[in-house]
Amino acid sequence: MVSGEATAGARTIHEICAAGADGATAIAAPERAPMTYAKLRELASHTVGALNEIGIGRGDRVALVLPNSPETLAAFLTIGAGASTAPLNPAYRHDEYAYYLSDLGAKALVVRQDGGEEAGLARVGRWRATASRSWSWSPTITGRPARSASRAARRVRRRSPGFAESGEEALVLHTSGTTSKPKIVPLLQQNVAASARNIRAVLQLSERDICLSIMPLFHIHGLIAGSLAPLAAGGQVTVPGPFNALAMLRWLTESGATWYTGVPTMHQALLDRALKRPEAAQGLGLRFIRSSSASLPSQTMQQLEDTFGCPVIESYGMTEAAHQMTSNPLPPKARKAGSVGIAAGPQVAIADAGRQLRGAG
Repeated sequence: MVSGEATAGARTIHEICAAGADGATAIAAPERAPMTYAKLRELASHTVGALNEIGIGRGDRVALVLPNSPETLAAFLTIGAGASTAPLNPAYRHDEYAYYLSDLGAKALVVRQDGGEEAGLARVGRWRATASRSWSWSPTITGRPARSASRAARRVRRRSPGFAESGEEALVLHTSGTTSKPKIVPLLQQNVAASARNIRAVLQLSERDICLSIMPLFHIHGLIAGSLAPLAAGGQVTVPGPFNALAMLRWLTESGATWYTGVPTMHQALLDRALKRPEAAQGLGLRFIRSSSASLPSQTMQQLEDTFGCPVIESYGMTEAAHQMTSNPLPPKARKAGSVGIAAGPQVAIADAGRQLRGAG
């Protein structure tokens, strides 16, 4: 299997999963056997086939209620290869699950077999798929269709089996934006793949890079920048679990991470630990640190660069644009603290108070 350059034009999640060489590590976790790209592709074929067997195909929405873990990333990638994933916050209450699942029209739920979320979800939704905690994650698709769904399920098997195509829905998220009521943001396969390619290009990612994934995997920042972008380069994603500032220095050391991406509160928590243990922050081998989803204070940026000896790259965007829109570049190009940077894939224009577009500069 060819890597990196051959998939520079990937337009689907399945094609992104084809980026790495067969024996290269795609997903890793502390004290766990790694998952290679070959295993990831095998798992995607199995998962898409299992979903097709129960009538879930391309464009159908599958809700994921899972904690941060390597299995969660594997679920997002392999289900997203043939259906539309809708990751939900595992901390939601039952009434919130009921609202979001109804709003989504989800046809399946994916939960841990031993997860506490099970009780909160027991009476919601038509389908149930459960994932074990074993690293050889393999979905056991269970449940039965709603009363009138069996005929529809047979139609789905004929109509939309197999891997998703570029113009089909890949990911559905809710965002409040400027409204008080959460609204659905559907993203196509080509949307998420384009954003991953753009981030890869800005950060000059390669198959040698290792990303430490600390952002929630129900958040677009964690899904696109922390997961799909490094995989699009044929690189590795290490998923240590839910964010833990006390463990970050150890995770960075043991994983051999060359970068991580997070929000300002995460950076500050890591910085606080590093300032107390400066010896642990030296020689980590970080190529850069990426910050997004909120403005990073200039002082924090400078302290991070001084402490870890690498540049901090601020990027900006929004869910509706599949995460990244603009970014500060890597050195030797100029970075400006507090700036949104320059266009990083999507076309960007600036308007004045009268909504008239201004020229470059």
